[in-house]
Amino acid sequence: MKQVEICFSPELIHLHELQGKIVVVVDIFRATSTMIAALAHGISEIKTCADLEECRAMASQGYLIAGERNGIKADGFQLGNSPLAYLDGEYHSQKLAMTTTNGTLAISKSTGAEEILIGAFPNLQATVNYIQSKDKDVLIHCSGWKGKFNLEDSLYGGALVKALEATHEAEDDGAIAMKSLYEKEGHDLKRFLSQASHAKRLQNHNIDSDINFCLTLDLFSLVGKVEDGILTGIRQ
Repeated sequence: MKQVEICFSPELIHLHELQGKIVVVVDIFRATSTMIAALAHGISEIKTCADLEECRAMASQGYLIAGERNGIKADGFQLGNSPLAYLDGEYHSQKLAMTTTNGTLAISKSTGAEEILIGAFPNLQATVNYIQSKDKDVLIHCSGWKGKFNLEDSLYGGALVKALEATHEAEDDGAIAMKSLYEKEGHDLKRFLSQASHAKRLQNHNIDSDINFCLTLDLFSLVGKVEDGILTGIRQ
């Protein structure tokens, strides 16, 4: 049986071996949820950028640019970090460059993995199906909040560990703990995660609808995969 483990922050990724593994990067509120929404509604590719200036420069190459810091759209960017911005298909067939406070950093720090996938609740089962079609160990890389543990990414980790239990065994205490927490609280994600610190930050910006979207299971049969810094969608 293959192994699955959780890294709770990009600050801890150096403690984990990446080579030969599928790394699933997750930033539930909201970067990876937004990426999956964008791909599902016609964005052709997403260039993930670690900093604002790199992302802003992509506008000259024909990219839409999306920038967020501390939960708010960055100055000079067309889009922020809301998944709802893509749901009407307005940006179909366009390319997107995106930078966020935590998620795009975690992607950049996952370089060296066999494969890098993008994890979100709206495509959880599609991600599970894809992983189980492979024969690889899995590392769930939580984006956290500015280097710290956060509840929503870690609980997604528990959900993925639980969903993979037929083919993957929890390797570390973190994965065991988060699987147990998801088994206890996963029946009502919105209630449980309403107490998460970043959920409260977002609520302060009056974007409860984003939170609701990010915690909705299995809207899309699509897997997000990063290759050479470009994220594209694989339909299941």
